[in-house]
Amino acid sequence: MSAMNDSLDETHTSGSLGEKATIFRGARGGGSAVGSAFIPLRSPLQPPNAAVFKGNRKVREVDETQMGPVPDPFPELLPSAVSLVSECLLPWTKNSATQVIKVYSEDNTSRAVEVPSDITARDICQLFILKNHCVDDHSWTLFEQIPHLSIERTIEDHESVMEVQSGWGMDSHCCLYFRKNYAKYEFFKKPLDFFPEHMVSISSETNGIMNHSQLIQTFLSSSSCPEIHGFLHAKEHGRKSWKKFYFVLRRSGLYFSNKGTSKEPRHLQFIAEFSDSDVYTLLSAKKVYGAPTDYGFCVKASKSSSARDLKLLCADDEQTRTCWVTAMRLFKYGMQLYQNFIQPYQKQKSSPMRSISENSLVAIDFSGHKTRVIENPSEALSVAVEEGLSWRRKSCHRLSSHGSPSASQSSMSSIAIHMAQPWFHSKLSREEAQKLITQQGLVDGVFLVRDSQSNPRTFVLSLCHTQKIKHFQIVPK
Repeated sequence: MSAMNDSLDETHTSGSLGEKATIFRGARGGGSAVGSAFIPLRSPLQPPNAAVFKGNRKVREVDETQMGPVPDPFPELLPSAVSLVSECLLPWTKNSATQVIKVYSEDNTSRAVEVPSDITARDICQLFILKNHCVDDHSWTLFEQIPHLSIERTIEDHESVMEVQSGWGMDSHCCLYFRKNYAKYEFFKKPLDFFPEHMVSISSETNGIMNHSQLIQTFLSSSSCPEIHGFLHAKEHGRKSWKKFYFVLRRSGLYFSNKGTSKEPRHLQFIAEFSDSDVYTLLSAKKVYGAPTDYGFCVKASKSSSARDLKLLCADDEQTRTCWVTAMRLFKYGMQLYQNFIQPYQKQKSSPMRSISENSLVAIDFSGHKTRVIENPSEALSVAVEEGLSWRRKSCHRLSSHGSPSASQSSMSSIAIHMAQPWFHSKLSREEAQKLITQQGLVDGVFLVRDSQSNPRTFVLSLCHTQKIKHFQIVPK
């Protein structure tokens, strides 16, 4: 376990989210101690050190901690109750309760962040999008991972991060991960793909025929009674064996039938409810828990950290597991999930104007003797594409120059152009590719390209289609 770097990474970033955190960079480690002291926030009107001058001579230096309040130079213009420092400059410093949290990225590097006690998962994601210069496509997600139980879950955007951490044990080494999850709200766009017809029963007058919007409305409306049902493997309490039961998920909780597929009240036994519980996916269902498949999930009480309290379940395929997990999230949070989904789009509609800096950007052609502004949008786009391709060729030239003869650099740069792309994952196995795509969310179109392990001079395109991962070999010509 490596110690955390004590050096301060950055103490200020632009924007309201940047004002919320002091960032530290560190290597991965289980602890959360920070070696260096935090730099206190200082009023913009208060200089770091003040000196009193008389003529050209400096009489004495006054430390910032000894300075009194800044006198009001115009008492007749400002009432006594108004502060000289606007509250909007430091929006969260009124709340003195702060805490240091550590957030990991996909490459297992970490950053420790000092944040206010009421910060949400969405705030954390927005902060790291800014710090890492990521493209905000509304898929970045904060995950809670509990290594000693080998489980993880999506922390919903509205959830308080401090409340999540309050349920961790002292020696549990729980982690927060910042990564993409394309499937986080995909069920609002394509609900029929997430809820197969044979698994959903709805008490309504639709005669079993529902469109996308009606299906989602039944889950979001508290007056409707949707029901998810089907067979799942369950780990019997106190035993290593798994047994298959018929399960029923309703607003009141999760049940299983002790008599075939009967839904009569006398045959349904209560398993769990979700007001004080969360649903997690199992990271290694077969290896850790001896599950019949790797599509495991569980229900865990919020304040529990013991493996004995987990309600362990396992599905036969990924689509079935996704259906159960998504339905549990909807039953637990309801309309709040939909508000989380539409919030980024509402912000875009409320502020359609671009920033002043974006409006000041123009395309300029420097190829001739005189510079000219490119006013044709099509020409500007083609120039931008050419600039991007030129940058990639330079990047690949640098990649190919390491350890390669100078005579073959030109040929190598054309061959290695894919190495500069974010979707290329070189020496990645089939199993690792499937795991990576699953982590990003099984949404149609998620893909990566990797080197083939069976044929050294070919590539493999791994992609997700209909919630299944498929692999296609690419043969260069």
